Amino acid sequence: MPRNQAEKHAAFRALHEREGAFLMPNPWDAGTARLLASCGFEALATTSAGVAFSTGRRDGPKGLTRDVVLANAHTVVEATDLPVSADLLNGFGHAPEACAETVRAAIGAGLVGGSIEDATGDAGAPQYSVEAAVERIAAAAEAARGQPFVLTARAENYLVGNPDLDDTIRRLRAYASAGADVLYAPALPDLGAIQSVCAAVDRPVNVVMGLRPPYLSVTELEAAGVRRISVGGALARAAYGAVLRAAEEIRSEGTFSFAAAATSGAELAARTTSR
Repeated sequence: MPRNQAEKHAAFRALHEREGAFLMPNPWDAGTARLLASCGFEALATTSAGVAFSTGRRDGPKGLTRDVVLANAHTVVEATDLPVSADLLNGFGHAPEACAETVRAAIGAGLVGGSIEDATGDAGAPQYSVEAAVERIAAAAEAARGQPFVLTARAENYLVGNPDLDDTIRRLRAYASAGADVLYAPALPDLGAIQSVCAAVDRPVNVVMGLRPPYLSVTELEAAGVRRISVGGALARAAYGAVLRAAEEIRSEGTFSFAAAATSGAELAARTTSR
């Protein structure tokens, strides 16, 4: 019997509370959501990069609207019985109320979690001040209060040219105090930095693998204190990379050997077709 939103939320929270780390890969449509669910994962997260690649848009709030991102997320939610969290970029607006409205809309789309980042999308001032970022997370947390939603707060330091670990930790602690349930700092440079973040905060920490080296193992990340592991746009990039290599073989060599490594249509149909 399919789980309702409250049941999915309870399952999602329980994953964060148990020992060790859980894996939360990132589909970008209904088919990849069902494919990943068939592999035995326990939760999924959307990827703004995957949405951007698949729709011919730029990744980020200048290329992706709230409506586009949430419509995509809804297709993922409807495709499986797994809990789904969403990449909500910067909440689609600078004002705290924009973040709150995005969380309310995400809940309405059936999501049981989502992340709000502190990147502005403005190259001239790429990261909100700590004070502004805290107000935004606080507004998102208030919108999620009493609702079936796990709020993740992201400190984008290492993606926006501010590779300051002390500032990253300061921001994450502030976001936890503002009401975030999970903390996330993409692209931390090494295992030591990941260990430092996990030791410094009192919330579950999400780490993304596949974005850039080092490519650490689940065992290494668990030992560092990580509770949740996602892959962002890495699966989408891998898939599109395979298409690109196949296309280059066809165009440049006039051969079709790529098809020997392709998954059969029967297997994909069995894994991706709604039952």
